[in-house]
Amino acid sequence: MKIERTAQIQHVERLLRSFPVVAIVGARQVGKTTLASQVAEASRFKGVAHFDLESPVDLARLADPMGTLEPLRGLVILDEVQRLPDVFPLLRVLADRPRTPARFLVLGSAGPDLLRQSSESLAGRIAYHELHGLDLGEVGAKNLSRLWIRGAFPRSYLARSHGDSMQWREAFVRTFLERDLPQLGIRTPAQTLRRFWTMLAHYHGQQWNASELGRSLGADYKTAQHYLDVLTSTFVVRTLQPYFTSVKKRQVKSPKIYISDSGLLHALLGLPDRQQLEGHPKVGASWEGFIIEQLCTHLRVRTEDAYFWGTHAGPEIDLVLSLGGRLHGFEIKRTVAPRVTESMLNAKAALLLDTLTIVHGGRDSFTVGKQVRAVAAERILEDL
Repeated sequence: MKIERTAQIQHVERLLRSFPVVAIVGARQVGKTTLASQVAEASRFKGVAHFDLESPVDLARLADPMGTLEPLRGLVILDEVQRLPDVFPLLRVLADRPRTPARFLVLGSAGPDLLRQSSESLAGRIAYHELHGLDLGEVGAKNLSRLWIRGAFPRSYLARSHGDSMQWREAFVRTFLERDLPQLGIRTPAQTLRRFWTMLAHYHGQQWNASELGRSLGADYKTAQHYLDVLTSTFVVRTLQPYFTSVKKRQVKSPKIYISDSGLLHALLGLPDRQQLEGHPKVGASWEGFIIEQLCTHLRVRTEDAYFWGTHAGPEIDLVLSLGGRLHGFEIKRTVAPRVTESMLNAKAALLLDTLTIVHGGRDSFTVGKQVRAVAAERILEDL
């Protein structure tokens, strides 16, 4: 089964029309190479050259990168570009040629911050597109439950059974820790990071406490923070920062931590199917994190424009998005009969939210108050 990622293709094509270099960044196995191939098939470029920098043959072809890349015309794809960081200064030279004879589509498994360390010279010439896993727009709202349980990695979602899907995710975790991270220059022992990642799964949806996690690992808070940064920069953990406002209340200052992919969360917690998930104490937090990812993907929200808000006195909002200079709040509930609480209204007033939306597990969307709507999770695409 092939899933055509039409919206993603169109967005990358728009970036290629405006920038000589476009970087698609995202977790391993999230579909970057497939998306690049689909862009190449759909593009207006007459020529396409593809280099996989994990291939010894392609690395040998790029032993003389200027001699190899300079004559090329059309679209040039460099897959796993973080394995050849010295190519970035060369891309600046090639990007500045008159009439831009070639556009470069570079794919990386490291986060934008890591890639920018090697691409400072491309300022103004490069655009970043962060690719997440499959979303409701690509699989259809009728498959919401399957997407939640299995997660958004294409091979996990498309597996023949829940058992095969779980087996793929467990193998992904091992390979990611034992091979992928060392290839990115991260030398932390795989067993240590596995313990830490599993601990984060149990903290999913909770506030970050570096000292507490460090003590559990037998390390200090700086080490715990370093491990968190590693997993965040490689897209397997989402760190949701708190939103600050001038209200006269003690506001929560620590970020919230989520395993980015619900399927990986379930693998780390040992939950192979919905029946076991429904009986686990993290079921609500799992649903919350899953909906946060779907909202951010559907609304094309940059990581730095997504927050949560809370006070030590009680009022809080699960997700606050800055869109076009306006603030929109989202409360996420698994209930099929959502209602507006005093806490929600206090938060809406304190943050001066333009809208407040309760995303719920029912089937209908409806208005529940002034500028407050209840939207069914399976109707996110139609009603937001």
